[in-house]
Amino acid sequence: MTATVKYDEVEVGQQIPAVDYPARRLNLVMYAGASGDFNQIHWNERFAKTVGLPDVIAHGMFTMAQAGRFVTDWAGDPGAVVDYGVRFSSMVVVPDDDQGATITVSGVVEEKLEDKRVVIALVAKSADANVLSKARAVVQLS
Repeated sequence: MTATVKYDEVEVGQQIPAVDYPARRLNLVMYAGASGDFNQIHWNERFAKTVGLPDVIAHGMFTMAQAGRFVTDWAGDPGAVVDYGVRFSSMVVVPDDDQGATITVSGVVEEKLEDKRVVIALVAKSADANVLSKARAVVQLS
């Protein structure tokens, strides 16, 4: 499968519209089961607060996965992502209510490379804080 986005149709500086991803306690419990990361800071509010956190926080890799999902959804093919990396810059605090938290991811085409590859710079925010920094993906387009 190849990316549905065409190399000739993207330009440097092109914005990729923001998408909101929910982060609720249930999402964190499901992610813990899938990843094997059952650290109590991701599901036990009492424990999270005893170690100095404001509340339960999302797994860093859960947050990173949402930004990765943003890129693969845009490209139209998960296999089109040839490189992806982030740094974690803030926590996604997930309150125990019906709303939880929201991770908002947006992007911009930062560079066009040889061989129909593009560099996408990503911004991921939750509660007005940048939760990822230096987030970049290299995508092979068709």
